[in-house]
Amino acid sequence: MSADLRLSSLKEWDDEQVLRALTDGNRLALAELYERYWYALYRVAFQKTKSPEMAEELVQDLFVQLWQKRESLAVRRVDYYLFGALKYSIIDAIKSRIVHEKFQEYQQFFAPQADFSTEDQLSYNDLLGTIETELLKLPPKTQEVFRMSRFEGRTIPEISRKLALTDKAVEYHLSKALKLLRTQLRDYSFVLFLMMVCR
Repeated sequence: MSADLRLSSLKEWDDEQVLRALTDGNRLALAELYERYWYALYRVAFQKTKSPEMAEELVQDLFVQLWQKRESLAVRRVDYYLFGALKYSIIDAIKSRIVHEKFQEYQQFFAPQADFSTEDQLSYNDLLGTIETELLKLPPKTQEVFRMSRFEGRTIPEISRKLALTDKAVEYHLSKALKLLRTQLRDYSFVLFLMMVCR
């Protein structure tokens, strides 16, 4: 490939040619694909999430992953790949947002208020203490992944980018934490159990 390749010349190439340039490590190829598809991808993401910020972040994460996986890509149609990957990212993001919102609702509704009995307050504090105690049994990275996912409502791609982990690694850490908490929280509120640890 010519060393003096310019973005303007890439505009004349079809997707397959640009994708080949991308797999060869050409950053201009990534920029060209972004320019071709970002708006269509953004529209889909916004339509599903109703959040311009989330939609923009999902699309950006998608292209970050495309670049990171460029050497192992086995893609014939880049448009199919991008929209397919976006679909799963949207599902994951919405799921994480629902879990986060439900946990916040739980805290607001069930957190000890002035009219709560001493027993209620003790039960609530005991529950939070148990969660923290069990999390501390896990490796630091697993704790961090779980807190980012369940307490901050971050998506798997967000966590991957923030912690420089693969999606598979993030899923592994989440699975490890959830397995422990599912066992240890069985004696507590079933509603909390669902909000906290069901994926």
